[in-house]
Amino acid sequence: MVASRKLSTDEVNALLEGLEASTSSQGGAGIDLAESSDVRHFSFGSDDLSVLGDYHALRMINERFARFSRAVFLPMLRIQPRVSSFPPEVKTFDEYTSEIDNFMSLTTVRIEELRGSMLMVFDPSFISKLTDSYYGGTLTKTVNAKAEFTATEDRLIEILSRGLNEVLENSWRDLMPVTFKEQAREVNPQFASFVDGTDTVIICSFVVQLPNIDPATFQIIYPLQTLKPIASQLRSRIQSEIIDDDVTWRDRLERAVLDIPLLVDVLLAEPKIALSNLIHIKPGDVLPVQLAESVDIRLEENPFFEGEMGDVAGQLAVNLTKRLDSHSV
Repeated sequence: MVASRKLSTDEVNALLEGLEASTSSQGGAGIDLAESSDVRHFSFGSDDLSVLGDYHALRMINERFARFSRAVFLPMLRIQPRVSSFPPEVKTFDEYTSEIDNFMSLTTVRIEELRGSMLMVFDPSFISKLTDSYYGGTLTKTVNAKAEFTATEDRLIEILSRGLNEVLENSWRDLMPVTFKEQAREVNPQFASFVDGTDTVIICSFVVQLPNIDPATFQIIYPLQTLKPIASQLRSRIQSEIIDDDVTWRDRLERAVLDIPLLVDVLLAEPKIALSNLIHIKPGDVLPVQLAESVDIRLEENPFFEGEMGDVAGQLAVNLTKRLDSHSV
């Protein structure tokens, strides 16, 4: 509950005197807005840093990238990770670098079609966790600060960057075909020849959920100038309906179903024997069996076909003669 009180008489008079003084100073000498030094002309959109609008298409690309990138992290973490994306942020590059450590994994990637670059940023502790898990270790919390990457970690960064670039190309494909080529790697944000410190960048952050330890984050950074030529497309809510059929979930499910092993057996006869005879049965005894003209071929113990016994090249075989309609598939 907010406390409230009435203004005193002195406070009310002070407010009235202030209003009268403001009115007299403006009413006596009319102010020419055109000549005032504090007034300048403004063109809508000229100084708008968020020229990409609500980033709808970029958010869609990030969400698709988060789903596809699980396949890159899976062999490294040896578990199916959960990767989520955050809404894009607009900052200057100086503002971004002031919020991160001086030692990071920075990979500059060239975007050929847009004639620009992007930056992929990983925390060194995340790289250490991925390296340990990839080479047989366990996921544990890293507490020691690093000053440089080992040769093994450099190799993992190379594998990670190559895999994520391929995933990013697939994620962008519905909007436009783009090609990502790695240019250089750096560990100090001050020496990353990416953009000037005052240039505006768009920061796309992703979080990777890890079991029993804190989640890890990484970023993909686009310069605003790189994405300006396709600003109208990035504002669009219409996405391509073209789907790459050979990698769809339906095809993978179909291939998985077709690989399921099924048991097929042939029922030759069902002889019956009295319990009194069964008690005295011993090795060497002969049970009379009468073979029918046709035998049942069963699939997972369900009648599926009728057939007749024969032989092929001296080996017993069954010739399928009739498919049972009641169990057809």
